[in-house]
Amino acid sequence: MLTRDLPTIFRRLTAALAALVLLAGLMTGLAQAQSKVTIAIGGSACLCYLPTVLAEQLGEYKKAGIDADLVDFKGGSQSLTAVIGGSADVVSGYFDHCVNLAAKNQPLVAFVTYDRYPGLVLVVSPKHTAEIKSIKDLVGKKVGVSAPGSSTDFFLKYLLKKEGADPTSAAVIGVGLGATAVAAMEQGEIDAAVMLDPSVTVLQGKYKDLKILSDTRTQKDTQAVFGGDYPGGALYTKADWIEKHPKEVQGLTNAMVNTLTWIHSHTPEEIMAKMPENLVGPDKAGYLAALKNTIPMYSTTGLMDPKGAQAVLAVFSGGSEVVAKANIDVTKTYTNKFVEAAKKTN
Repeated sequence: MLTRDLPTIFRRLTAALAALVLLAGLMTGLAQAQSKVTIAIGGSACLCYLPTVLAEQLGEYKKAGIDADLVDFKGGSQSLTAVIGGSADVVSGYFDHCVNLAAKNQPLVAFVTYDRYPGLVLVVSPKHTAEIKSIKDLVGKKVGVSAPGSSTDFFLKYLLKKEGADPTSAAVIGVGLGATAVAAMEQGEIDAAVMLDPSVTVLQGKYKDLKILSDTRTQKDTQAVFGGDYPGGALYTKADWIEKHPKEVQGLTNAMVNTLTWIHSHTPEEIMAKMPENLVGPDKAGYLAALKNTIPMYSTTGLMDPKGAQAVLAVFSGGSEVVAKANIDVTKTYTNKFVEAAKKTN
């Protein structure tokens, strides 16, 4: 009896083994489909970087085949160091670093731009409102930035030079972007600071007479400061990483473009509901008010505006002799091809 059943048992075992092999193949395929990418963020609590965090919350990275590991840093200069050093793959930070480092022969390329405006705001400490009336009054004063060498620092130097003052005439102090910056301002440890939302809106809510010397949260204000649009946050990395990982770059771009579309088709309340509790913080009303101020800043397309890139080069050429003499081809510091490809597949 058992002998007669052997062919049947053998057939069933063979079929079961074949099914297991097929399943193992499928599992391997799924594992291979998810590419691990480490993204260094220049301060995830800052609303300027919200699209990078929101993309993870919405599951857009996974949908695009990316296993994203988001690593938080105090400022853009530190996240940039992580990518140059090889401990992270991609920076979520301000595009101006790509231009600055082109002068040092370190080719970095932005491949999707999520901030149309930089959102940088030069604010006077509530304790020093009486003596500081203008940007020129900051000469010899202590001014907070996220970290020395970050975009907040560049912005301060640009404004001082624009007013005819020595760009290095203010003492720059790293205070971060979140609660530490707000505390330093409230305690009067610094005379002023270059800040970003939600911190600016939090201070405005507490101090109705808060003095703002320069604001780039809207198109009108940005154009008044820079003479045109000026791109802020973008995903960028080393040029050779893009060459070696086009699939990952396209996946990240698809995720970001989809997230930007989602932002502009949902209410501020719906966006806030998706964000991690620790980033929203205890002051939900303040966060929501800041988010409402920030939404116009987010790109609707993900494309880099060539005129905006030129404006960044002009600002840095004015503030840095190294950049001015480097003869930079700014078109090599960004690419729109991945965003254009993403739009074709959507």
